[in-house]
Amino acid sequence: MKAAPFDYVRPPSVASAVHHLEEASGDGKIIAGGQSLAPVLAMRLARPQVLVDINRIPGLSTISRSDDVLRIGALVRHHDLLEQHHSPLLAEAARWIGHAAIRSRGTTGGSIAHADPSAELPVVAAALDATIHAVGPDGRRTIAAVDLFEGALETSLEESEMIVGVDMPIPTTWGFAELSRRHGDFGLVTVVVAEVEGSWRVCVGGLAAVPFRARESESILDGGSVADGRVREAAQAAAAAITTSSDLHASADYRRAMAEEFTRRAIEQATAPSRAGVH
Repeated sequence: MKAAPFDYVRPPSVASAVHHLEEASGDGKIIAGGQSLAPVLAMRLARPQVLVDINRIPGLSTISRSDDVLRIGALVRHHDLLEQHHSPLLAEAARWIGHAAIRSRGTTGGSIAHADPSAELPVVAAALDATIHAVGPDGRRTIAAVDLFEGALETSLEESEMIVGVDMPIPTTWGFAELSRRHGDFGLVTVVVAEVEGSWRVCVGGLAAVPFRARESESILDGGSVADGRVREAAQAAAAAITTSSDLHASADYRRAMAEEFTRRAIEQATAPSRAGVH
């Protein structure tokens, strides 16, 4: 199939892009990498009145570090995340995103805004308590990742708002584990474990409508030295707390079992002696 007819604009600034979105009255879509939007348009699952191409807007393609926070512009490509050295966790997560062609086109802002619960960057953002910067007709606002993701492919962004950047804390140590049928496929289970400012974060993606923060697992890890028994207890707690369902890819029982196993792997990776002092 081919996309339904639409108007196309290429604004020179964030303010201009927001203006076009506001004029579209909810019938406009931002396009940057287009790796998620283009297939939806081709299948006519979305029929926007106007596409707002933000690729020429200056200042949205930079990565900068301030202390232990990485500020990532909305147009930073997945390939750039893979190549940067400030946050090895983000580089590892980006390595699992699709294939080379997708990583060279897909953007950080696009992945966060698309809010696919099986995608890698939303899981990392939720694990790190990332801050999302958005601009709309009423100006600029910041949104905590926990408040951004509301459901599968649903966010708290207003129809005329656009993401301009994401602040990702850089963890002291981290673990990343993903189960997918083939490299490049969306993860059936994706687990991020990170220590940020002395506290552990455990987040599981692919099982629920939004990335799931395993708070009980975090409390277990924060409760003392991470020995083998505590690792198993934390992994079991994560799996037990998740509500999931069966689909054509896997049964609910299988997903829950893999959530436990891959949480264990991510915790062991994060707490391995070789990780000491590694960012």
